[in-house]
Amino acid sequence: MNISNPSKFEQAIAQFDAFNALDPNMEEVAGEKQPKELIYARRMTEMLMRYQAAASETLLLAARCQHIGRWQMPRSDYPMTKPGYHQWRNALKSFHAETARNILTALDYDATIIDQVCALVKKDLPRSNADAQTLEDVIVLVFLEHYLAQFVATHSDYEESKFVDILVKTLMKTSQQAREYILSMTTLPVALAPLVKKLALAHC
Repeated sequence: MNISNPSKFEQAIAQFDAFNALDPNMEEVAGEKQPKELIYARRMTEMLMRYQAAASETLLLAARCQHIGRWQMPRSDYPMTKPGYHQWRNALKSFHAETARNILTALDYDATIIDQVCALVKKDLPRSNADAQTLEDVIVLVFLEHYLAQFVATHSDYEESKFVDILVKTLMKTSQQAREYILSMTTLPVALAPLVKKLALAHC
C-alpha cells in the first residue's frame, strides 16, 4: 500500500471505526455481538485487500466509510415507495460522504484525497474510473459473501425468477474481473453458490 501519511491514515480508519462502533444495531459474528456497521466496514476492507491488494489510499478510505453512520438515516424515514427508496439512497450517499469529509478534514487530511473519497462514496464518478468500479465490485462481493443468504431468508416470498433477476442486475454492476473472481470464491453461501457462479459465468 502506498499511503501518503501512515499515521494520519491509521487515525482516519480508527475514527471511522469509532463512529461506526456507535451503531446500536448488533450482528453476531463468531458468537460475539458487534455493531452492524462496524462489521460491514471491516468486511469491506478485508474484501478489498483480498480482491485488490494494491488498492490506493483513496479507495481504502472510501471502502472503510462506505456505510458510515448508516443507522442514523433509517429507511422508515422516507416513503415506502420506489421514489422514496431512491430519495433515501441519495440522501444516504450525501450523508456518508459528508460524515467522512468532516472526519478527514478534522485530521487535516489532504484536500484532494478528501474530495476523491467523497466522490467515491457518493458514486459521483463514472464506472470508467478504476477506483469507482473496484469499489462497486467490492460492495457486490461483500454482499454475496456475507449478506446474500440473509437477504434470501428474509424474502422467502419471492419467486425464484425474481431472485435470479436481482442477482443478474447485481452482477451487471461488476467488472469482468469481479465476475471471474466470484467463480473462485469459496465463501459463497453453500446452497446459493451454484446459482451465483452459473450467473457469473454466463456474464463473463
